[in-house]
Amino acid sequence: MAAGAGLGLGELTAAIAGGTSPVVGVGTQLIDLAPGPAKDWAVKNLGTADKPILVGGVLAAVAIFALAAGAIGVKRPRVALGMTVLLGLLAILAAATGRSLASNGFVRVLPGVITLLVATIGMWLVLRAGGYLTRTKPEAEAPEGFDRRKFLATTFALGAAGVAGGAVARFLPDGVDEATRRGIRLPVPASRAKPLPAGVSAEVAGVSPFTTPNKSFYRVDTLLTVPKVDPRNWELRIHGMVDRELRLNFADLLNRRVIERDITLTCVSNEVGGPYVGNARWIGVPIAEILREAGVQDGADAVKSTSVDGLTIGTPLQALTDGRDAIFAIGMNGEPLPFDHGFPVRMVVPGLYGYVSATKWIVDFEVTRFDDFSAYWTDRGWSVEAPIKTSSRIDVPKGFARIKPGPAVAAGVAWAQHRGIAKVEVQVDDGPWQPAQLADEAGIDIWRQWTFRWNATPGNHTLTVRATDRTGQVQTADRAAPRPNGSSGLHNTVVMVE
Repeated sequence: MAAGAGLGLGELTAAIAGGTSPVVGVGTQLIDLAPGPAKDWAVKNLGTADKPILVGGVLAAVAIFALAAGAIGVKRPRVALGMTVLLGLLAILAAATGRSLASNGFVRVLPGVITLLVATIGMWLVLRAGGYLTRTKPEAEAPEGFDRRKFLATTFALGAAGVAGGAVARFLPDGVDEATRRGIRLPVPASRAKPLPAGVSAEVAGVSPFTTPNKSFYRVDTLLTVPKVDPRNWELRIHGMVDRELRLNFADLLNRRVIERDITLTCVSNEVGGPYVGNARWIGVPIAEILREAGVQDGADAVKSTSVDGLTIGTPLQALTDGRDAIFAIGMNGEPLPFDHGFPVRMVVPGLYGYVSATKWIVDFEVTRFDDFSAYWTDRGWSVEAPIKTSSRIDVPKGFARIKPGPAVAAGVAWAQHRGIAKVEVQVDDGPWQPAQLADEAGIDIWRQWTFRWNATPGNHTLTVRATDRTGQVQTADRAAPRPNGSSGLHNTVVMVE
């Protein structure tokens, strides 16, 4: 009960003051300190459920620790008090040393301080109410003069404080609301996306939609809570190896020349045939134009971009200046960026995996050299540079689908951003590679859908797909895990014809 009161009121303090939530602070530290294989396993097997599971795990660990402290407190009250202090110090340490949305150091640790004080005082009150601090016979089940009513009243009061604090914290606004986001009027693009060809979709039930809806677009990041940055207070600093440092607010970006482009993004954590790829229509300011205005100095070869929570990403400078449509995105599929996807501003760079290019909630943009810094993911064993590999996926039929003999269809998507897809082939069992029919191409930065029609004979069959990009590079069959620079191998699916 004492620990619950401390956590509940700590969460309430975080909601009011904007500091680091004790649970989020500890959870974020666990994310940052977790070994690479553990992170990879979580992304592969838990997907977007990894974050609520982690939060639940932190709460469960706190509950077990607190139960142990309470049990020890029956005979060793001072040890129980020390354990409670340790719990509060852990929350403070996590906030002080980890990534946080709070820039002010005191505000950052304030929720942890409240957790420490409330939990420790709460434990002391419970122990005093039960007479455990003054007992003369430690072996007795209950101290002399034990007042059950007072003890229960104290514990339940602490429990009520914890529940009330946590509940109020959940309902308090944690930044700008959805109405504010939707109320932003995006500028008319000076350069619109090309009209999509009529035959851009495979028109087969079960194939991924050509444009991924915002609610279905994958989200892979390290944050337990989504930042809700107020665009009125947002600012992007462009500095480092430039002739002129720039500071741009959100209104500055809205008043600049913006372009509209269809661009497919891929997460480096995507396994062969995995779901972490999506296509959207983005609106944003060309990064190359900002860099020209700032004046890039000789010797620079990289940009270190920083998110509002302090996460850093390193991007090759060449990919931002070689003519591709790299942008500071402010819109996604006809609306301002969703909170989950980087509102108010994020980076979008065609052809690179997200961990080296797609900084969400960006606030800092430093032109530098790769030799002079290391970024969050490269510190954890991922490659410094990571162009997206030529890949393909079977969407239909699903694995172990049951189909009838006769004419059958397989379909899916292929991608090789900034190179384009030239050919897709399908193999049935150990037979020859056969060409699939490609949907019309919308651009080299966009995935391409495909269809393969075949005669299904009774029995189990394995369908395998491979793509060839416009440079002539055939998708490799060599199997590789996502770490350190993206997965490789051929996607296949088994169907039962009966």
